[in-house]
Amino acid sequence: MSLEGRSALVTGAAGGIGGAVARALAASGATVLAVDRRPDEVEAGERVHPHGAELTRSDEVEAAVRAAVERFGRLDVLFNGAGISGRRLGDGPVDECSEEAWDTVLAVNLRSVFLCCKHAVPFLLAAGGGAIVNLASVLGLVGGDADFATHAYAASKGGIIALSRAIAVAYAPRGLRCNVVCPGLIATPMSARAQADPGIRARLAELQPLTGDLGRPEHVAGAVLWLAGPESGLVTGAVIPVDGGWTAR
Repeated sequence: MSLEGRSALVTGAAGGIGGAVARALAASGATVLAVDRRPDEVEAGERVHPHGAELTRSDEVEAAVRAAVERFGRLDVLFNGAGISGRRLGDGPVDECSEEAWDTVLAVNLRSVFLCCKHAVPFLLAAGGGAIVNLASVLGLVGGDADFATHAYAASKGGIIALSRAIAVAYAPRGLRCNVVCPGLIATPMSARAQADPGIRARLAELQPLTGDLGRPEHVAGAVLWLAGPESGLVTGAVIPVDGGWTAR
């Protein structure tokens, strides 16, 4: 899969999945503006250029998009990977979820995707259409039991799926594709709680029966790379689980 001559904007690029996506896109030939609120933690490279932005602020998102276009001359791919877990803020079952957790998680996980799409779409269309790939979660597809009862997080990821499918339908006649990747448990810093929980680890054979283990960021990046490239040119509005079989049950 070659993205030679294409340019991409990747959010959450200091994270495990976002960093893997930035590396995969660059390895395939794309130039990447790697956006994160912690740009000093982004793994820079010849084709990967860190950029700092607070993605819940419209002005900073607009500036990041314009920085990508000014640096690369065009924008072909947008990957929205920025996101947080709200557990430390009180996310949990709806009757226990704090209002702070709800507001913060929806802002970071869903508002950021809206703003990035809002500001990037005109430039993607100007470049001929391009591809948006949004990162959701298995918890946007199925309900989580007691081990995964974070309802603000689930709502934010379900919102990403609904928004992405609406974007896919609205812009398909103009050649813009929008798809979603829904990971299961992936070995990243964000999943540290689950990785350290003996009860959850004991359930991996049930949750992700394909491997009985956590996935790697590169598993998700491979799906993103395919959705970003020309080989998936007939695919839009798709919601692809990368979950070792979690949602197939």
